[in-house]
Amino acid sequence: MDEADDHKTRMQALKAEQDAKRKASADAARGLVLVHTGNGKGKSSSAFGVIIRALGWGQRVGVVQFIKGKWVTGERRFFDRFPDEVTWATMGEGFTWDTQDRDRDIAAARVAFAKGAEMMASGAFDLVVLDEINIALRYDYLGVEAVIAGLAARSARTSVILTGRDAKAELIAYADLVSDMVEVKHPFQAGIKAQKGIDF
Repeated sequence: MDEADDHKTRMQALKAEQDAKRKASADAARGLVLVHTGNGKGKSSSAFGVIIRALGWGQRVGVVQFIKGKWVTGERRFFDRFPDEVTWATMGEGFTWDTQDRDRDIAAARVAFAKGAEMMASGAFDLVVLDEINIALRYDYLGVEAVIAGLAARSARTSVILTGRDAKAELIAYADLVSDMVEVKHPFQAGIKAQKGIDF
């Protein structure tokens, strides 16, 4: 067998394997759980990119922000243009070092997760983004068991993205896809402040 025939045989076997995987995947179609974590930038930004992809397919999206508070962001301004497709709930009161009130932060996180759990279970959304929920978990404002129970109770059609650094090991084990953003270099190290349109 010459090199061309060998290549063709290997590619035919690979195609048969991929076709079988696609069929199995189609038979088990369900919403996925994605975790965007790590110390690098881009966790929420990546989730917002997935929202754009979902909107491109005419899907409905829910977003619950756990930390951002009243901070005006470009993504919020953009997605406000899609009031029928995107339901956006900014539930946090800002970063924990701003509030400096643990009980208040816990209460805000619980209200935010209740909203997220309602969205996930409703069957009304193809995608729900729980933005910065990993921060609430990191500070034990929420229990990871409760969050996993909420994910397990979601509608079969609903995919969920959970963002924020320091994702809990149990959440990583539960998820279908985990991306770890690694910081290589950051402008803040050079004294450059966050910039409109790039960072927020």
